[in-house]
Amino acid sequence: MDDEARSGGEMSFWDHLEELRWTVLRSAIAVCVFCAAGLAFKGPLFDVVLWPSQPDFIVYKWLGWNLDMSLINVEISAQFFTHLKAALAAGVVLAFPYIIFEIWKFIAPALYEREKKAVGAAFAMSSFFFYLGVVVGYFFVLPVCLQFFMNYTVSPDISNTITLSSYMSMFTSMSLLIGIVFEFPTVISVLSRLGVVTRGTLRKGRKYAFLAVLLLAALITPSDPFSMLVLAFPLYLLYELSILMCRKEVKEDDID
Repeated sequence: MDDEARSGGEMSFWDHLEELRWTVLRSAIAVCVFCAAGLAFKGPLFDVVLWPSQPDFIVYKWLGWNLDMSLINVEISAQFFTHLKAALAAGVVLAFPYIIFEIWKFIAPALYEREKKAVGAAFAMSSFFFYLGVVVGYFFVLPVCLQFFMNYTVSPDISNTITLSSYMSMFTSMSLLIGIVFEFPTVISVLSRLGVVTRGTLRKGRKYAFLAVLLLAALITPSDPFSMLVLAFPLYLLYELSILMCRKEVKEDDID
């Protein structure tokens, strides 16, 4: 039908490849711009990065926790490359809405008008879920893990002194990667609106989803059971949220 026609004209494979190249290039430029800002404003950037390692972190004050943590550097170039990694992570976080916008511009011409309305709504939520994941990682998962590991000892004669690289590895996995993982409801919403998955399918797959969540949490966290369980809890809640987001589509399927 005419009203189901795709909005864009037919493009050749090379036209699609060229458009994809420009999409990636524009997204990379946006990341580089914000990354440069992170390099230029080193002080404010590391005020944010290092705050969870400080005893005055807001979460520790709320919960009455006492975190005694000191960071050291044992590699001559570690501080420089840590700055680069932190700036790059900041670039990805700040440029994320623009990256999503570029992805949407790339795929939208290939969709029918009906699909555009459905998928576009899901894309509009993607930035919200990404930043929600970053916030959950920064203010919940990371502080809980730091508090646990810094207060866990096998002997009172052994003190914890954490390297900068070790802290940054945990910081990145507990913030940036969790933000990306929190895109799961968006992906499920898109697939549901396109008729690929239904609420019934997700409900039947709960036990497999639980195992998948544990596996994913184990891959993201520094390979310890405590961090894995702390992360697995919000991830499984995301799965349940995804089921709720499929509700309307499933009702239509059930009626059919």
